[in-house]
Amino acid sequence: MSSLHHHGDAELAPGLVDLAVNVRAGTPPPWLRAVLSAALDDVAAYPDARPARAAVAAAHGRPPEEVLPTAGAAEAFTLVARALRPRRAVVVHPSFTEPEAALRAAGHPVERLLLRADDGYRLDPAAVPADADLVVLGNPTNPTSVLHPREDVAALARPGRVLLVDEAFADTVPGEPASLAGRRDLPGLLVARSLTKTWGLAGLRVGYALGPPDLVAALAAAQPHWPLAGPALAALTACTAPAARAEAEAAARDLTGHRAALLAALPAGVEVVGTPRSSFVLLRVPGGDRVRAALRECGWAVRRGDTFPGLSADHLRVAVRDPGTSRAFAATLTGILGGAAVPAPAPRAHPAVPEEIR
Repeated sequence: MSSLHHHGDAELAPGLVDLAVNVRAGTPPPWLRAVLSAALDDVAAYPDARPARAAVAAAHGRPPEEVLPTAGAAEAFTLVARALRPRRAVVVHPSFTEPEAALRAAGHPVERLLLRADDGYRLDPAAVPADADLVVLGNPTNPTSVLHPREDVAALARPGRVLLVDEAFADTVPGEPASLAGRRDLPGLLVARSLTKTWGLAGLRVGYALGPPDLVAALAAAQPHWPLAGPALAALTACTAPAARAEAEAAARDLTGHRAALLAALPAGVEVVGTPRSSFVLLRVPGGDRVRAALRECGWAVRRGDTFPGLSADHLRVAVRDPGTSRAFAATLTGILGGAAVPAPAPRAHPAVPEEIR
């Protein structure tokens, strides 16, 4: 039985090299730290979300009434569960588990559509029940790192249905080729985005939702007053500005090379699941529980996969880091699979940051 509330930060401990969480290492950058520091001067005032909504609207070519700032993407899932009364909610798995957890906590029955390993965990739009009035999926999907084609996801939108697309990792893909964040023509489309991964803001809780004005208004009515603090709104404004978006694009291009270095270094006997396109890869390793424990003994934290519906204990999710760290990890993994005694790794452990609680 999967644990819907297990997340990668639970794998961390002092001294471990962090490959368990998907927050970009070395963030937030100095300029963003300065923004947050300056925002502290205004904490005596009640937060004003209007500048942040305007900045997000401009970034995605939408009017402000189609933007809802949220405390991470995770709050959007909770708001959907509070504001809607779906008759047939379908969550596409394996995927981030918080949307299903939020729906179940609100008393809604949930059906799971499990994508197939032999199809590379790719979405088949025809497999989604036609009468589902709420459909939830991630793109790119956590934990598979699969990027579903834009056309396949858009084909799920229809009148009478809310299509909730979790795009928390969309900005990790250069050019965001599959994002629907700018689509205003698709009925019932709600896109949830997060700034926590690229900008290292998991502890600040910064995200937003994009959708039709009536749906956004319904979600807003389920929020408490002032749901985001002033520093979070300042970060939202700054990180959706053109210069920041260009920096995120450059980071996504660097990530492509870093991911290739990780994949090239992996030893024989390790299966890369699907075609990874985001800041993490999903591996299938025989004896995954034993391997994960051995990695931990050697100083590495990776994310267990068996808490995701549709995956097993042999699945491990590994965050993409710099090539040197990835090669050191692969060398340790090679030794474990070969039965050799492996020393603790040399790279400095990344700071323990809360992860995918978006």
